Amino acid sequence: MVLRVSDSYEVLRRFAPGTALRIAVELIHAQGTGALVVIGSGSKLESLSSGGFHLQGTAFTAQRIAELAKMDGGIVLDDEKGLITRANVHFIPDPTIETNETGTRFRTAERMAIQTGNDVLAVSEEGWRTAIVYRHGQRYELARPSDLLASANNSLNSLERLRRRLQSADDRLTRAEVDDVVGTRDVLVVLARATLVKRMYDEIERTLVALGGESELISIQATDLVEGVDDLAENVFADYRKRSGKKAVFDRLAVVPIDELHDLSRLAAVLGFTDVEERMEPRGLRALARVPNVPDSARQALVGHFKGFQRMLHASVSDFEKVEGVGRSRAQQLRRFFDRMIDLGEA
Repeated sequence: MVLRVSDSYEVLRRFAPGTALRIAVELIHAQGTGALVVIGSGSKLESLSSGGFHLQGTAFTAQRIAELAKMDGGIVLDDEKGLITRANVHFIPDPTIETNETGTRFRTAERMAIQTGNDVLAVSEEGWRTAIVYRHGQRYELARPSDLLASANNSLNSLERLRRRLQSADDRLTRAEVDDVVGTRDVLVVLARATLVKRMYDEIERTLVALGGESELISIQATDLVEGVDDLAENVFADYRKRSGKKAVFDRLAVVPIDELHDLSRLAAVLGFTDVEERMEPRGLRALARVPNVPDSARQALVGHFKGFQRMLHASVSDFEKVEGVGRSRAQQLRRFFDRMIDLGEA
């Protein structure tokens, strides 16, 4: 099973490296004892707990959890109150609850999580060191910090490559716009690559949550790489879309699996384009978004006045001045911008 996003992020934060719970896991791994820890409280949990002993006012620390894990029974931790409430407990969940786990400890943990609604941590005591958190009938295996760091670095390298490919597609679209030879394919390639960048960043962000405080440098690099991608995709889509609506482009494309983002026909259908090979002309919103200090009202007025990018691209200063909200200074700024755009397109 796959964790729901909200559950997954909460589990990742709760057990991130440096947290007391994660330190407890590492200590238990080091001493090779294994553990079964139910995190929470309530009458349902009490009814499924037998034997062991109650603890009064015992503050939760990673070291205490590790010491108590040396006994055969399970542990009950009320982390909202910061207390260890029971130890050496025998948990007796309903044996008819289905589980795909094989080891007794892990089968018990999954059943306890399902029956009580509490998070349950199971740590293996021999062989490959495994720690699994069960929540809402789902499971999350805690990766080692070194593995998480390696995964984050690999994903960051992939994100850099995808960002370069997006920039290349964006540059090609700009040249096609200047030459008035834009096809739907050019637009879809940019949107597909922007979506790939966004999803790769989301995957990195998940890993960074799991890394906790050890992720700062990678987080800065990843954030820098994804900066502006949302605006780029929205501006491209606004420039070419045929249907009105407020739904963001990434929300529209969320129905497309990552391995189908190369299928431009599928993307065209989702986004409301009729033909992948159709010739198109932008409205000019994307270009105007790159002109500094032009308010949205002026951009909309320019698009409404020229009714097509090519007329805007070749307009004179006096033509720009005729648009409401565009004075002499801004008109000259626009003309200089489009001159540079023509020069770059011809380069």
